[in-house]
Amino acid sequence: MTVSAASSPTQQVPYWRLSSFYFFYFIVVGSMVPFWSLYLHHLGFSLVEIGTLTAIQMSTRLVAPNLWGWIGDRSNKRMFIIRLGTVLTLVSFAGVFLQPGFWGIALVMAGFNFFWNAILPQFEVITLQHLRHDAQHYSRIRLWGSIGFIVAVVGLGWYFERHSVANLPALIALFMGLIIAAALMVSQPEGGRSGGGSFSAFLRQVRHGSVFGFFLLCFLMQVSHGPYYTFYSIFLQDAGYSKLEIGGLWAVGVVAEIGVFLVMHQIMGGFSVRALAILCLLLGALRWWMIGAFPDNSAVILLAQLGHAATFGVFHALAIHLIHRFFTAEASGQGQAFYSAFCYGVGNAVGAYLSGQIVDAWGGAMAYYGASGLLLVAAVLAYFLFSRVPQTQG
Repeated sequence: MTVSAASSPTQQVPYWRLSSFYFFYFIVVGSMVPFWSLYLHHLGFSLVEIGTLTAIQMSTRLVAPNLWGWIGDRSNKRMFIIRLGTVLTLVSFAGVFLQPGFWGIALVMAGFNFFWNAILPQFEVITLQHLRHDAQHYSRIRLWGSIGFIVAVVGLGWYFERHSVANLPALIALFMGLIIAAALMVSQPEGGRSGGGSFSAFLRQVRHGSVFGFFLLCFLMQVSHGPYYTFYSIFLQDAGYSKLEIGGLWAVGVVAEIGVFLVMHQIMGGFSVRALAILCLLLGALRWWMIGAFPDNSAVILLAQLGHAATFGVFHALAIHLIHRFFTAEASGQGQAFYSAFCYGVGNAVGAYLSGQIVDAWGGAMAYYGASGLLLVAAVLAYFLFSRVPQTQG
């Protein structure tokens, strides 16, 4: 399957090659996010230690994406950076097999994530360059990442019901090898810039009130995900759910995310940025409250997982749309990198660390109540931050 680019009828987008990269990339994400905390728990680390390790892991996004984004904009050799990043990610991760202690695991994961964070922001730019003026097709390619995530969480949930979670590192290393193979099949788009990315241009563009305001809300959204990304699997396991059920619940959230990606173009054409942001934040507050209040009610937990369509699906697609719209070519890589660094890096690190402290002191439910309250505050901020934001152009 190919997608014709509007700017040139003869130009064909390598749909399956781009999609396969997202597929294998998010198979690794689907292996790490639900099961890595269970693996660390299996090694005997405490909840505070797991929260701290997750925070250290996430904090590498503060520097790595911005550095790689700047290099990508200056050199315009994004596919070389992506391929190098995939190889060095696997090399760094191999340190896990030495079975180091707490600080050894922290060092290995910091190195792994430094190179891992070089990959996706640059590949987002590559995908949008291939699509050119048909950026609305982005979601149709990106949904294969969601499918890969589902394959991982369901498949590994089934696998770990029958085998030890100690096998997780070997499986992750195998999946990383498939990412390397996928990266080798994607070419650098023709007709792109010849380099010379400007950091000053990026600073001028990111200071636009609506752009930075949305990044601030993305940051708060990711802080609220702290207990979810760090302790959700442990929280459910303590409530009596099996690993297969836990994997299935993670998959439900991503299925909802895929549904949003398929219709995101229509959603953005019918609502303002402010309306979408406020709605997502309010649904996120409701989602976290439901998880904290009713962990034993599988129907409520299942319903809460559908909220992932709003808290990730709509928010992420909206962010990619705004970055593509507000950043020029000379700052596009740094725009993607800032989104990854500030929102996902700093936001996830802060959320992971705080949730570890709250869970240890007051229990898992309190961490979700705190996340819910944070998003209610963010929804109020969104009302004022986006009072002058125009309708999206789709």
